Amino acid sequence: MQIENSVAFVTGGNRGIGEALVRAFVAAGAKRVYAAARVKESAAHLTAESPAQVIAIQLDVSDADSIARAAAECPDVTILVNNAGQFHNQTLLRAADLAFARSEMEVNYFGPLAMCRAFAPVLARSRPSAIANVLSAGAIVASPVMGGYSPSKFAARAMSACLRAELAEQETVVTALIVGSVDTRMAAHVKGAKERPETVAAAALAAIRRGVAEADTDPMAIEVRAALLREPEALARGMARLLKAAEIKTGR
Repeated sequence: MQIENSVAFVTGGNRGIGEALVRAFVAAGAKRVYAAARVKESAAHLTAESPAQVIAIQLDVSDADSIARAAAECPDVTILVNNAGQFHNQTLLRAADLAFARSEMEVNYFGPLAMCRAFAPVLARSRPSAIANVLSAGAIVASPVMGGYSPSKFAARAMSACLRAELAEQETVVTALIVGSVDTRMAAHVKGAKERPETVAAAALAAIRRGVAEADTDPMAIEVRAALLREPEALARGMARLLKAAEIKTGR
């Protein structure tokens, strides 16, 4: 998959990993990058940086009408990056009700699924094309302290595999990006070493270029996968102990 002269659409493109992805696509020579956010104006700084390439788009991935409008407004997309995510920092049983878990599933699973469904016909016009779903280390190992977030990312990982098979005939490659702890607002509660969003964005573009099915984007993601393969039961116990930890801290 060529990044140069591609047309990328990045959800949650106004900050964090999404912002870094928009800039990475611009630097790699993308013809156009749609930076999508619930508040369109929050991505205006990216348009100001690269007015010839970046277009800010209003998008709420939990709203079907918003998704339909985005697909209609952006008929030239060749690479879709589902990056928008939601994390409420609640556990499954301590939360007052199911509202948090439902919200995380809506944004982290149903949202990307709806985006893939809406943009599949758009992507079919370009061969090859690509979808990259920004997931989490919590998609490969269950993290009780991450409440509804980890299960929603597990679901999104399975969705990626299913869509990969469905979209193969139209030459749309689906890549699942496994991301560790990154220095963004979502991980503000985590102490210790965190990866820079730019590092994750660079790894994401490399994975899209290669057309790989799944890619670990940073050292923490690699370490989690290695521990899962080496000592899955020990890793599960470690994740469970975090429920009683005074603070969440990375191991590096």
